Amino acid sequence: MAPSKRKHANGKACIIPGGFAVLPLKFEADMKSEHKLYVKEHKVRSETGSHRPLDRTLFVLNIPPYCSEKVVEELFSQFGSVKYVELGDHPGAFRQSEPKLSRFFKTAEKQSFKVGYIVFTSPSSIAAAKSHPYNVPLVVCSTERTVKTGIQKWIQQCKDSIVPPNILQNVVDEFMKNYDKTKEEEAERLKEEEEKQKEDEEGWVKVSRGQKGSKARPHSEAANKRTLQKEMRKKKRKELLNFYSWQHKNTQKEHIAELRKKFEEDKQRIALLRAQRKFRPY
Repeated sequence: MAPSKRKHANGKACIIPGGFAVLPLKFEADMKSEHKLYVKEHKVRSETGSHRPLDRTLFVLNIPPYCSEKVVEELFSQFGSVKYVELGDHPGAFRQSEPKLSRFFKTAEKQSFKVGYIVFTSPSSIAAAKSHPYNVPLVVCSTERTVKTGIQKWIQQCKDSIVPPNILQNVVDEFMKNYDKTKEEEAERLKEEEEKQKEDEEGWVKVSRGQKGSKARPHSEAANKRTLQKEMRKKKRKELLNFYSWQHKNTQKEHIAELRKKFEEDKQRIALLRAQRKFRPY
């Protein structure tokens, strides 16, 4: 393994193999035990142009469970203005693009060590965080910022979980209102697609020409559903008609006998027309 590049001198940063800078962390200033954060400039080519700019995003490992997004934002704001903070269980694109749900509809978060992405407003904040002195720890809980742990944290969580009925009712009503609106829009869209691709009596589908340069419209859900229902009906009718193999053979024999009968009838009709001299083949 490559030799460590740690610098233990006062006022110097501590850099370990892999390019990570070590930031000491204390829960309170008078505590002797320290926790270590490992920070590195976020450099992932696949995320170019995403919500994590490569020149302004700091990747952080080993964030303790008692540090929320707000606490992390306040801790790293000493290096520069923080735009936003993301915390997750493992590295990756864990930021969801779906609309944010109310806290009443979210599942309980997993209490474990986190990884984080801190996006600054200025690129110089990355260098400031990486060059932070190793002998100057970051303090989580201070007189300006109180962080509760243990029984106090559980009591606060219990109090926060008790919601007044009127507030909860308003949140539920708003959620159901948005849900009903989404369902109505989906029903209208399906109805329009069904009318556009409605079949006539002979089974033809009217296809309208779109605007110049527009792409072909794919099959709608309603049309695919109708086609699937037709195929199922045909398959079911065939299964009922020829349930046994001997039924299938008898059906073929009856069909051949019916064709022969019609052939004989046609021969007699032609012979009768010839006898009456009314047969005109051309």
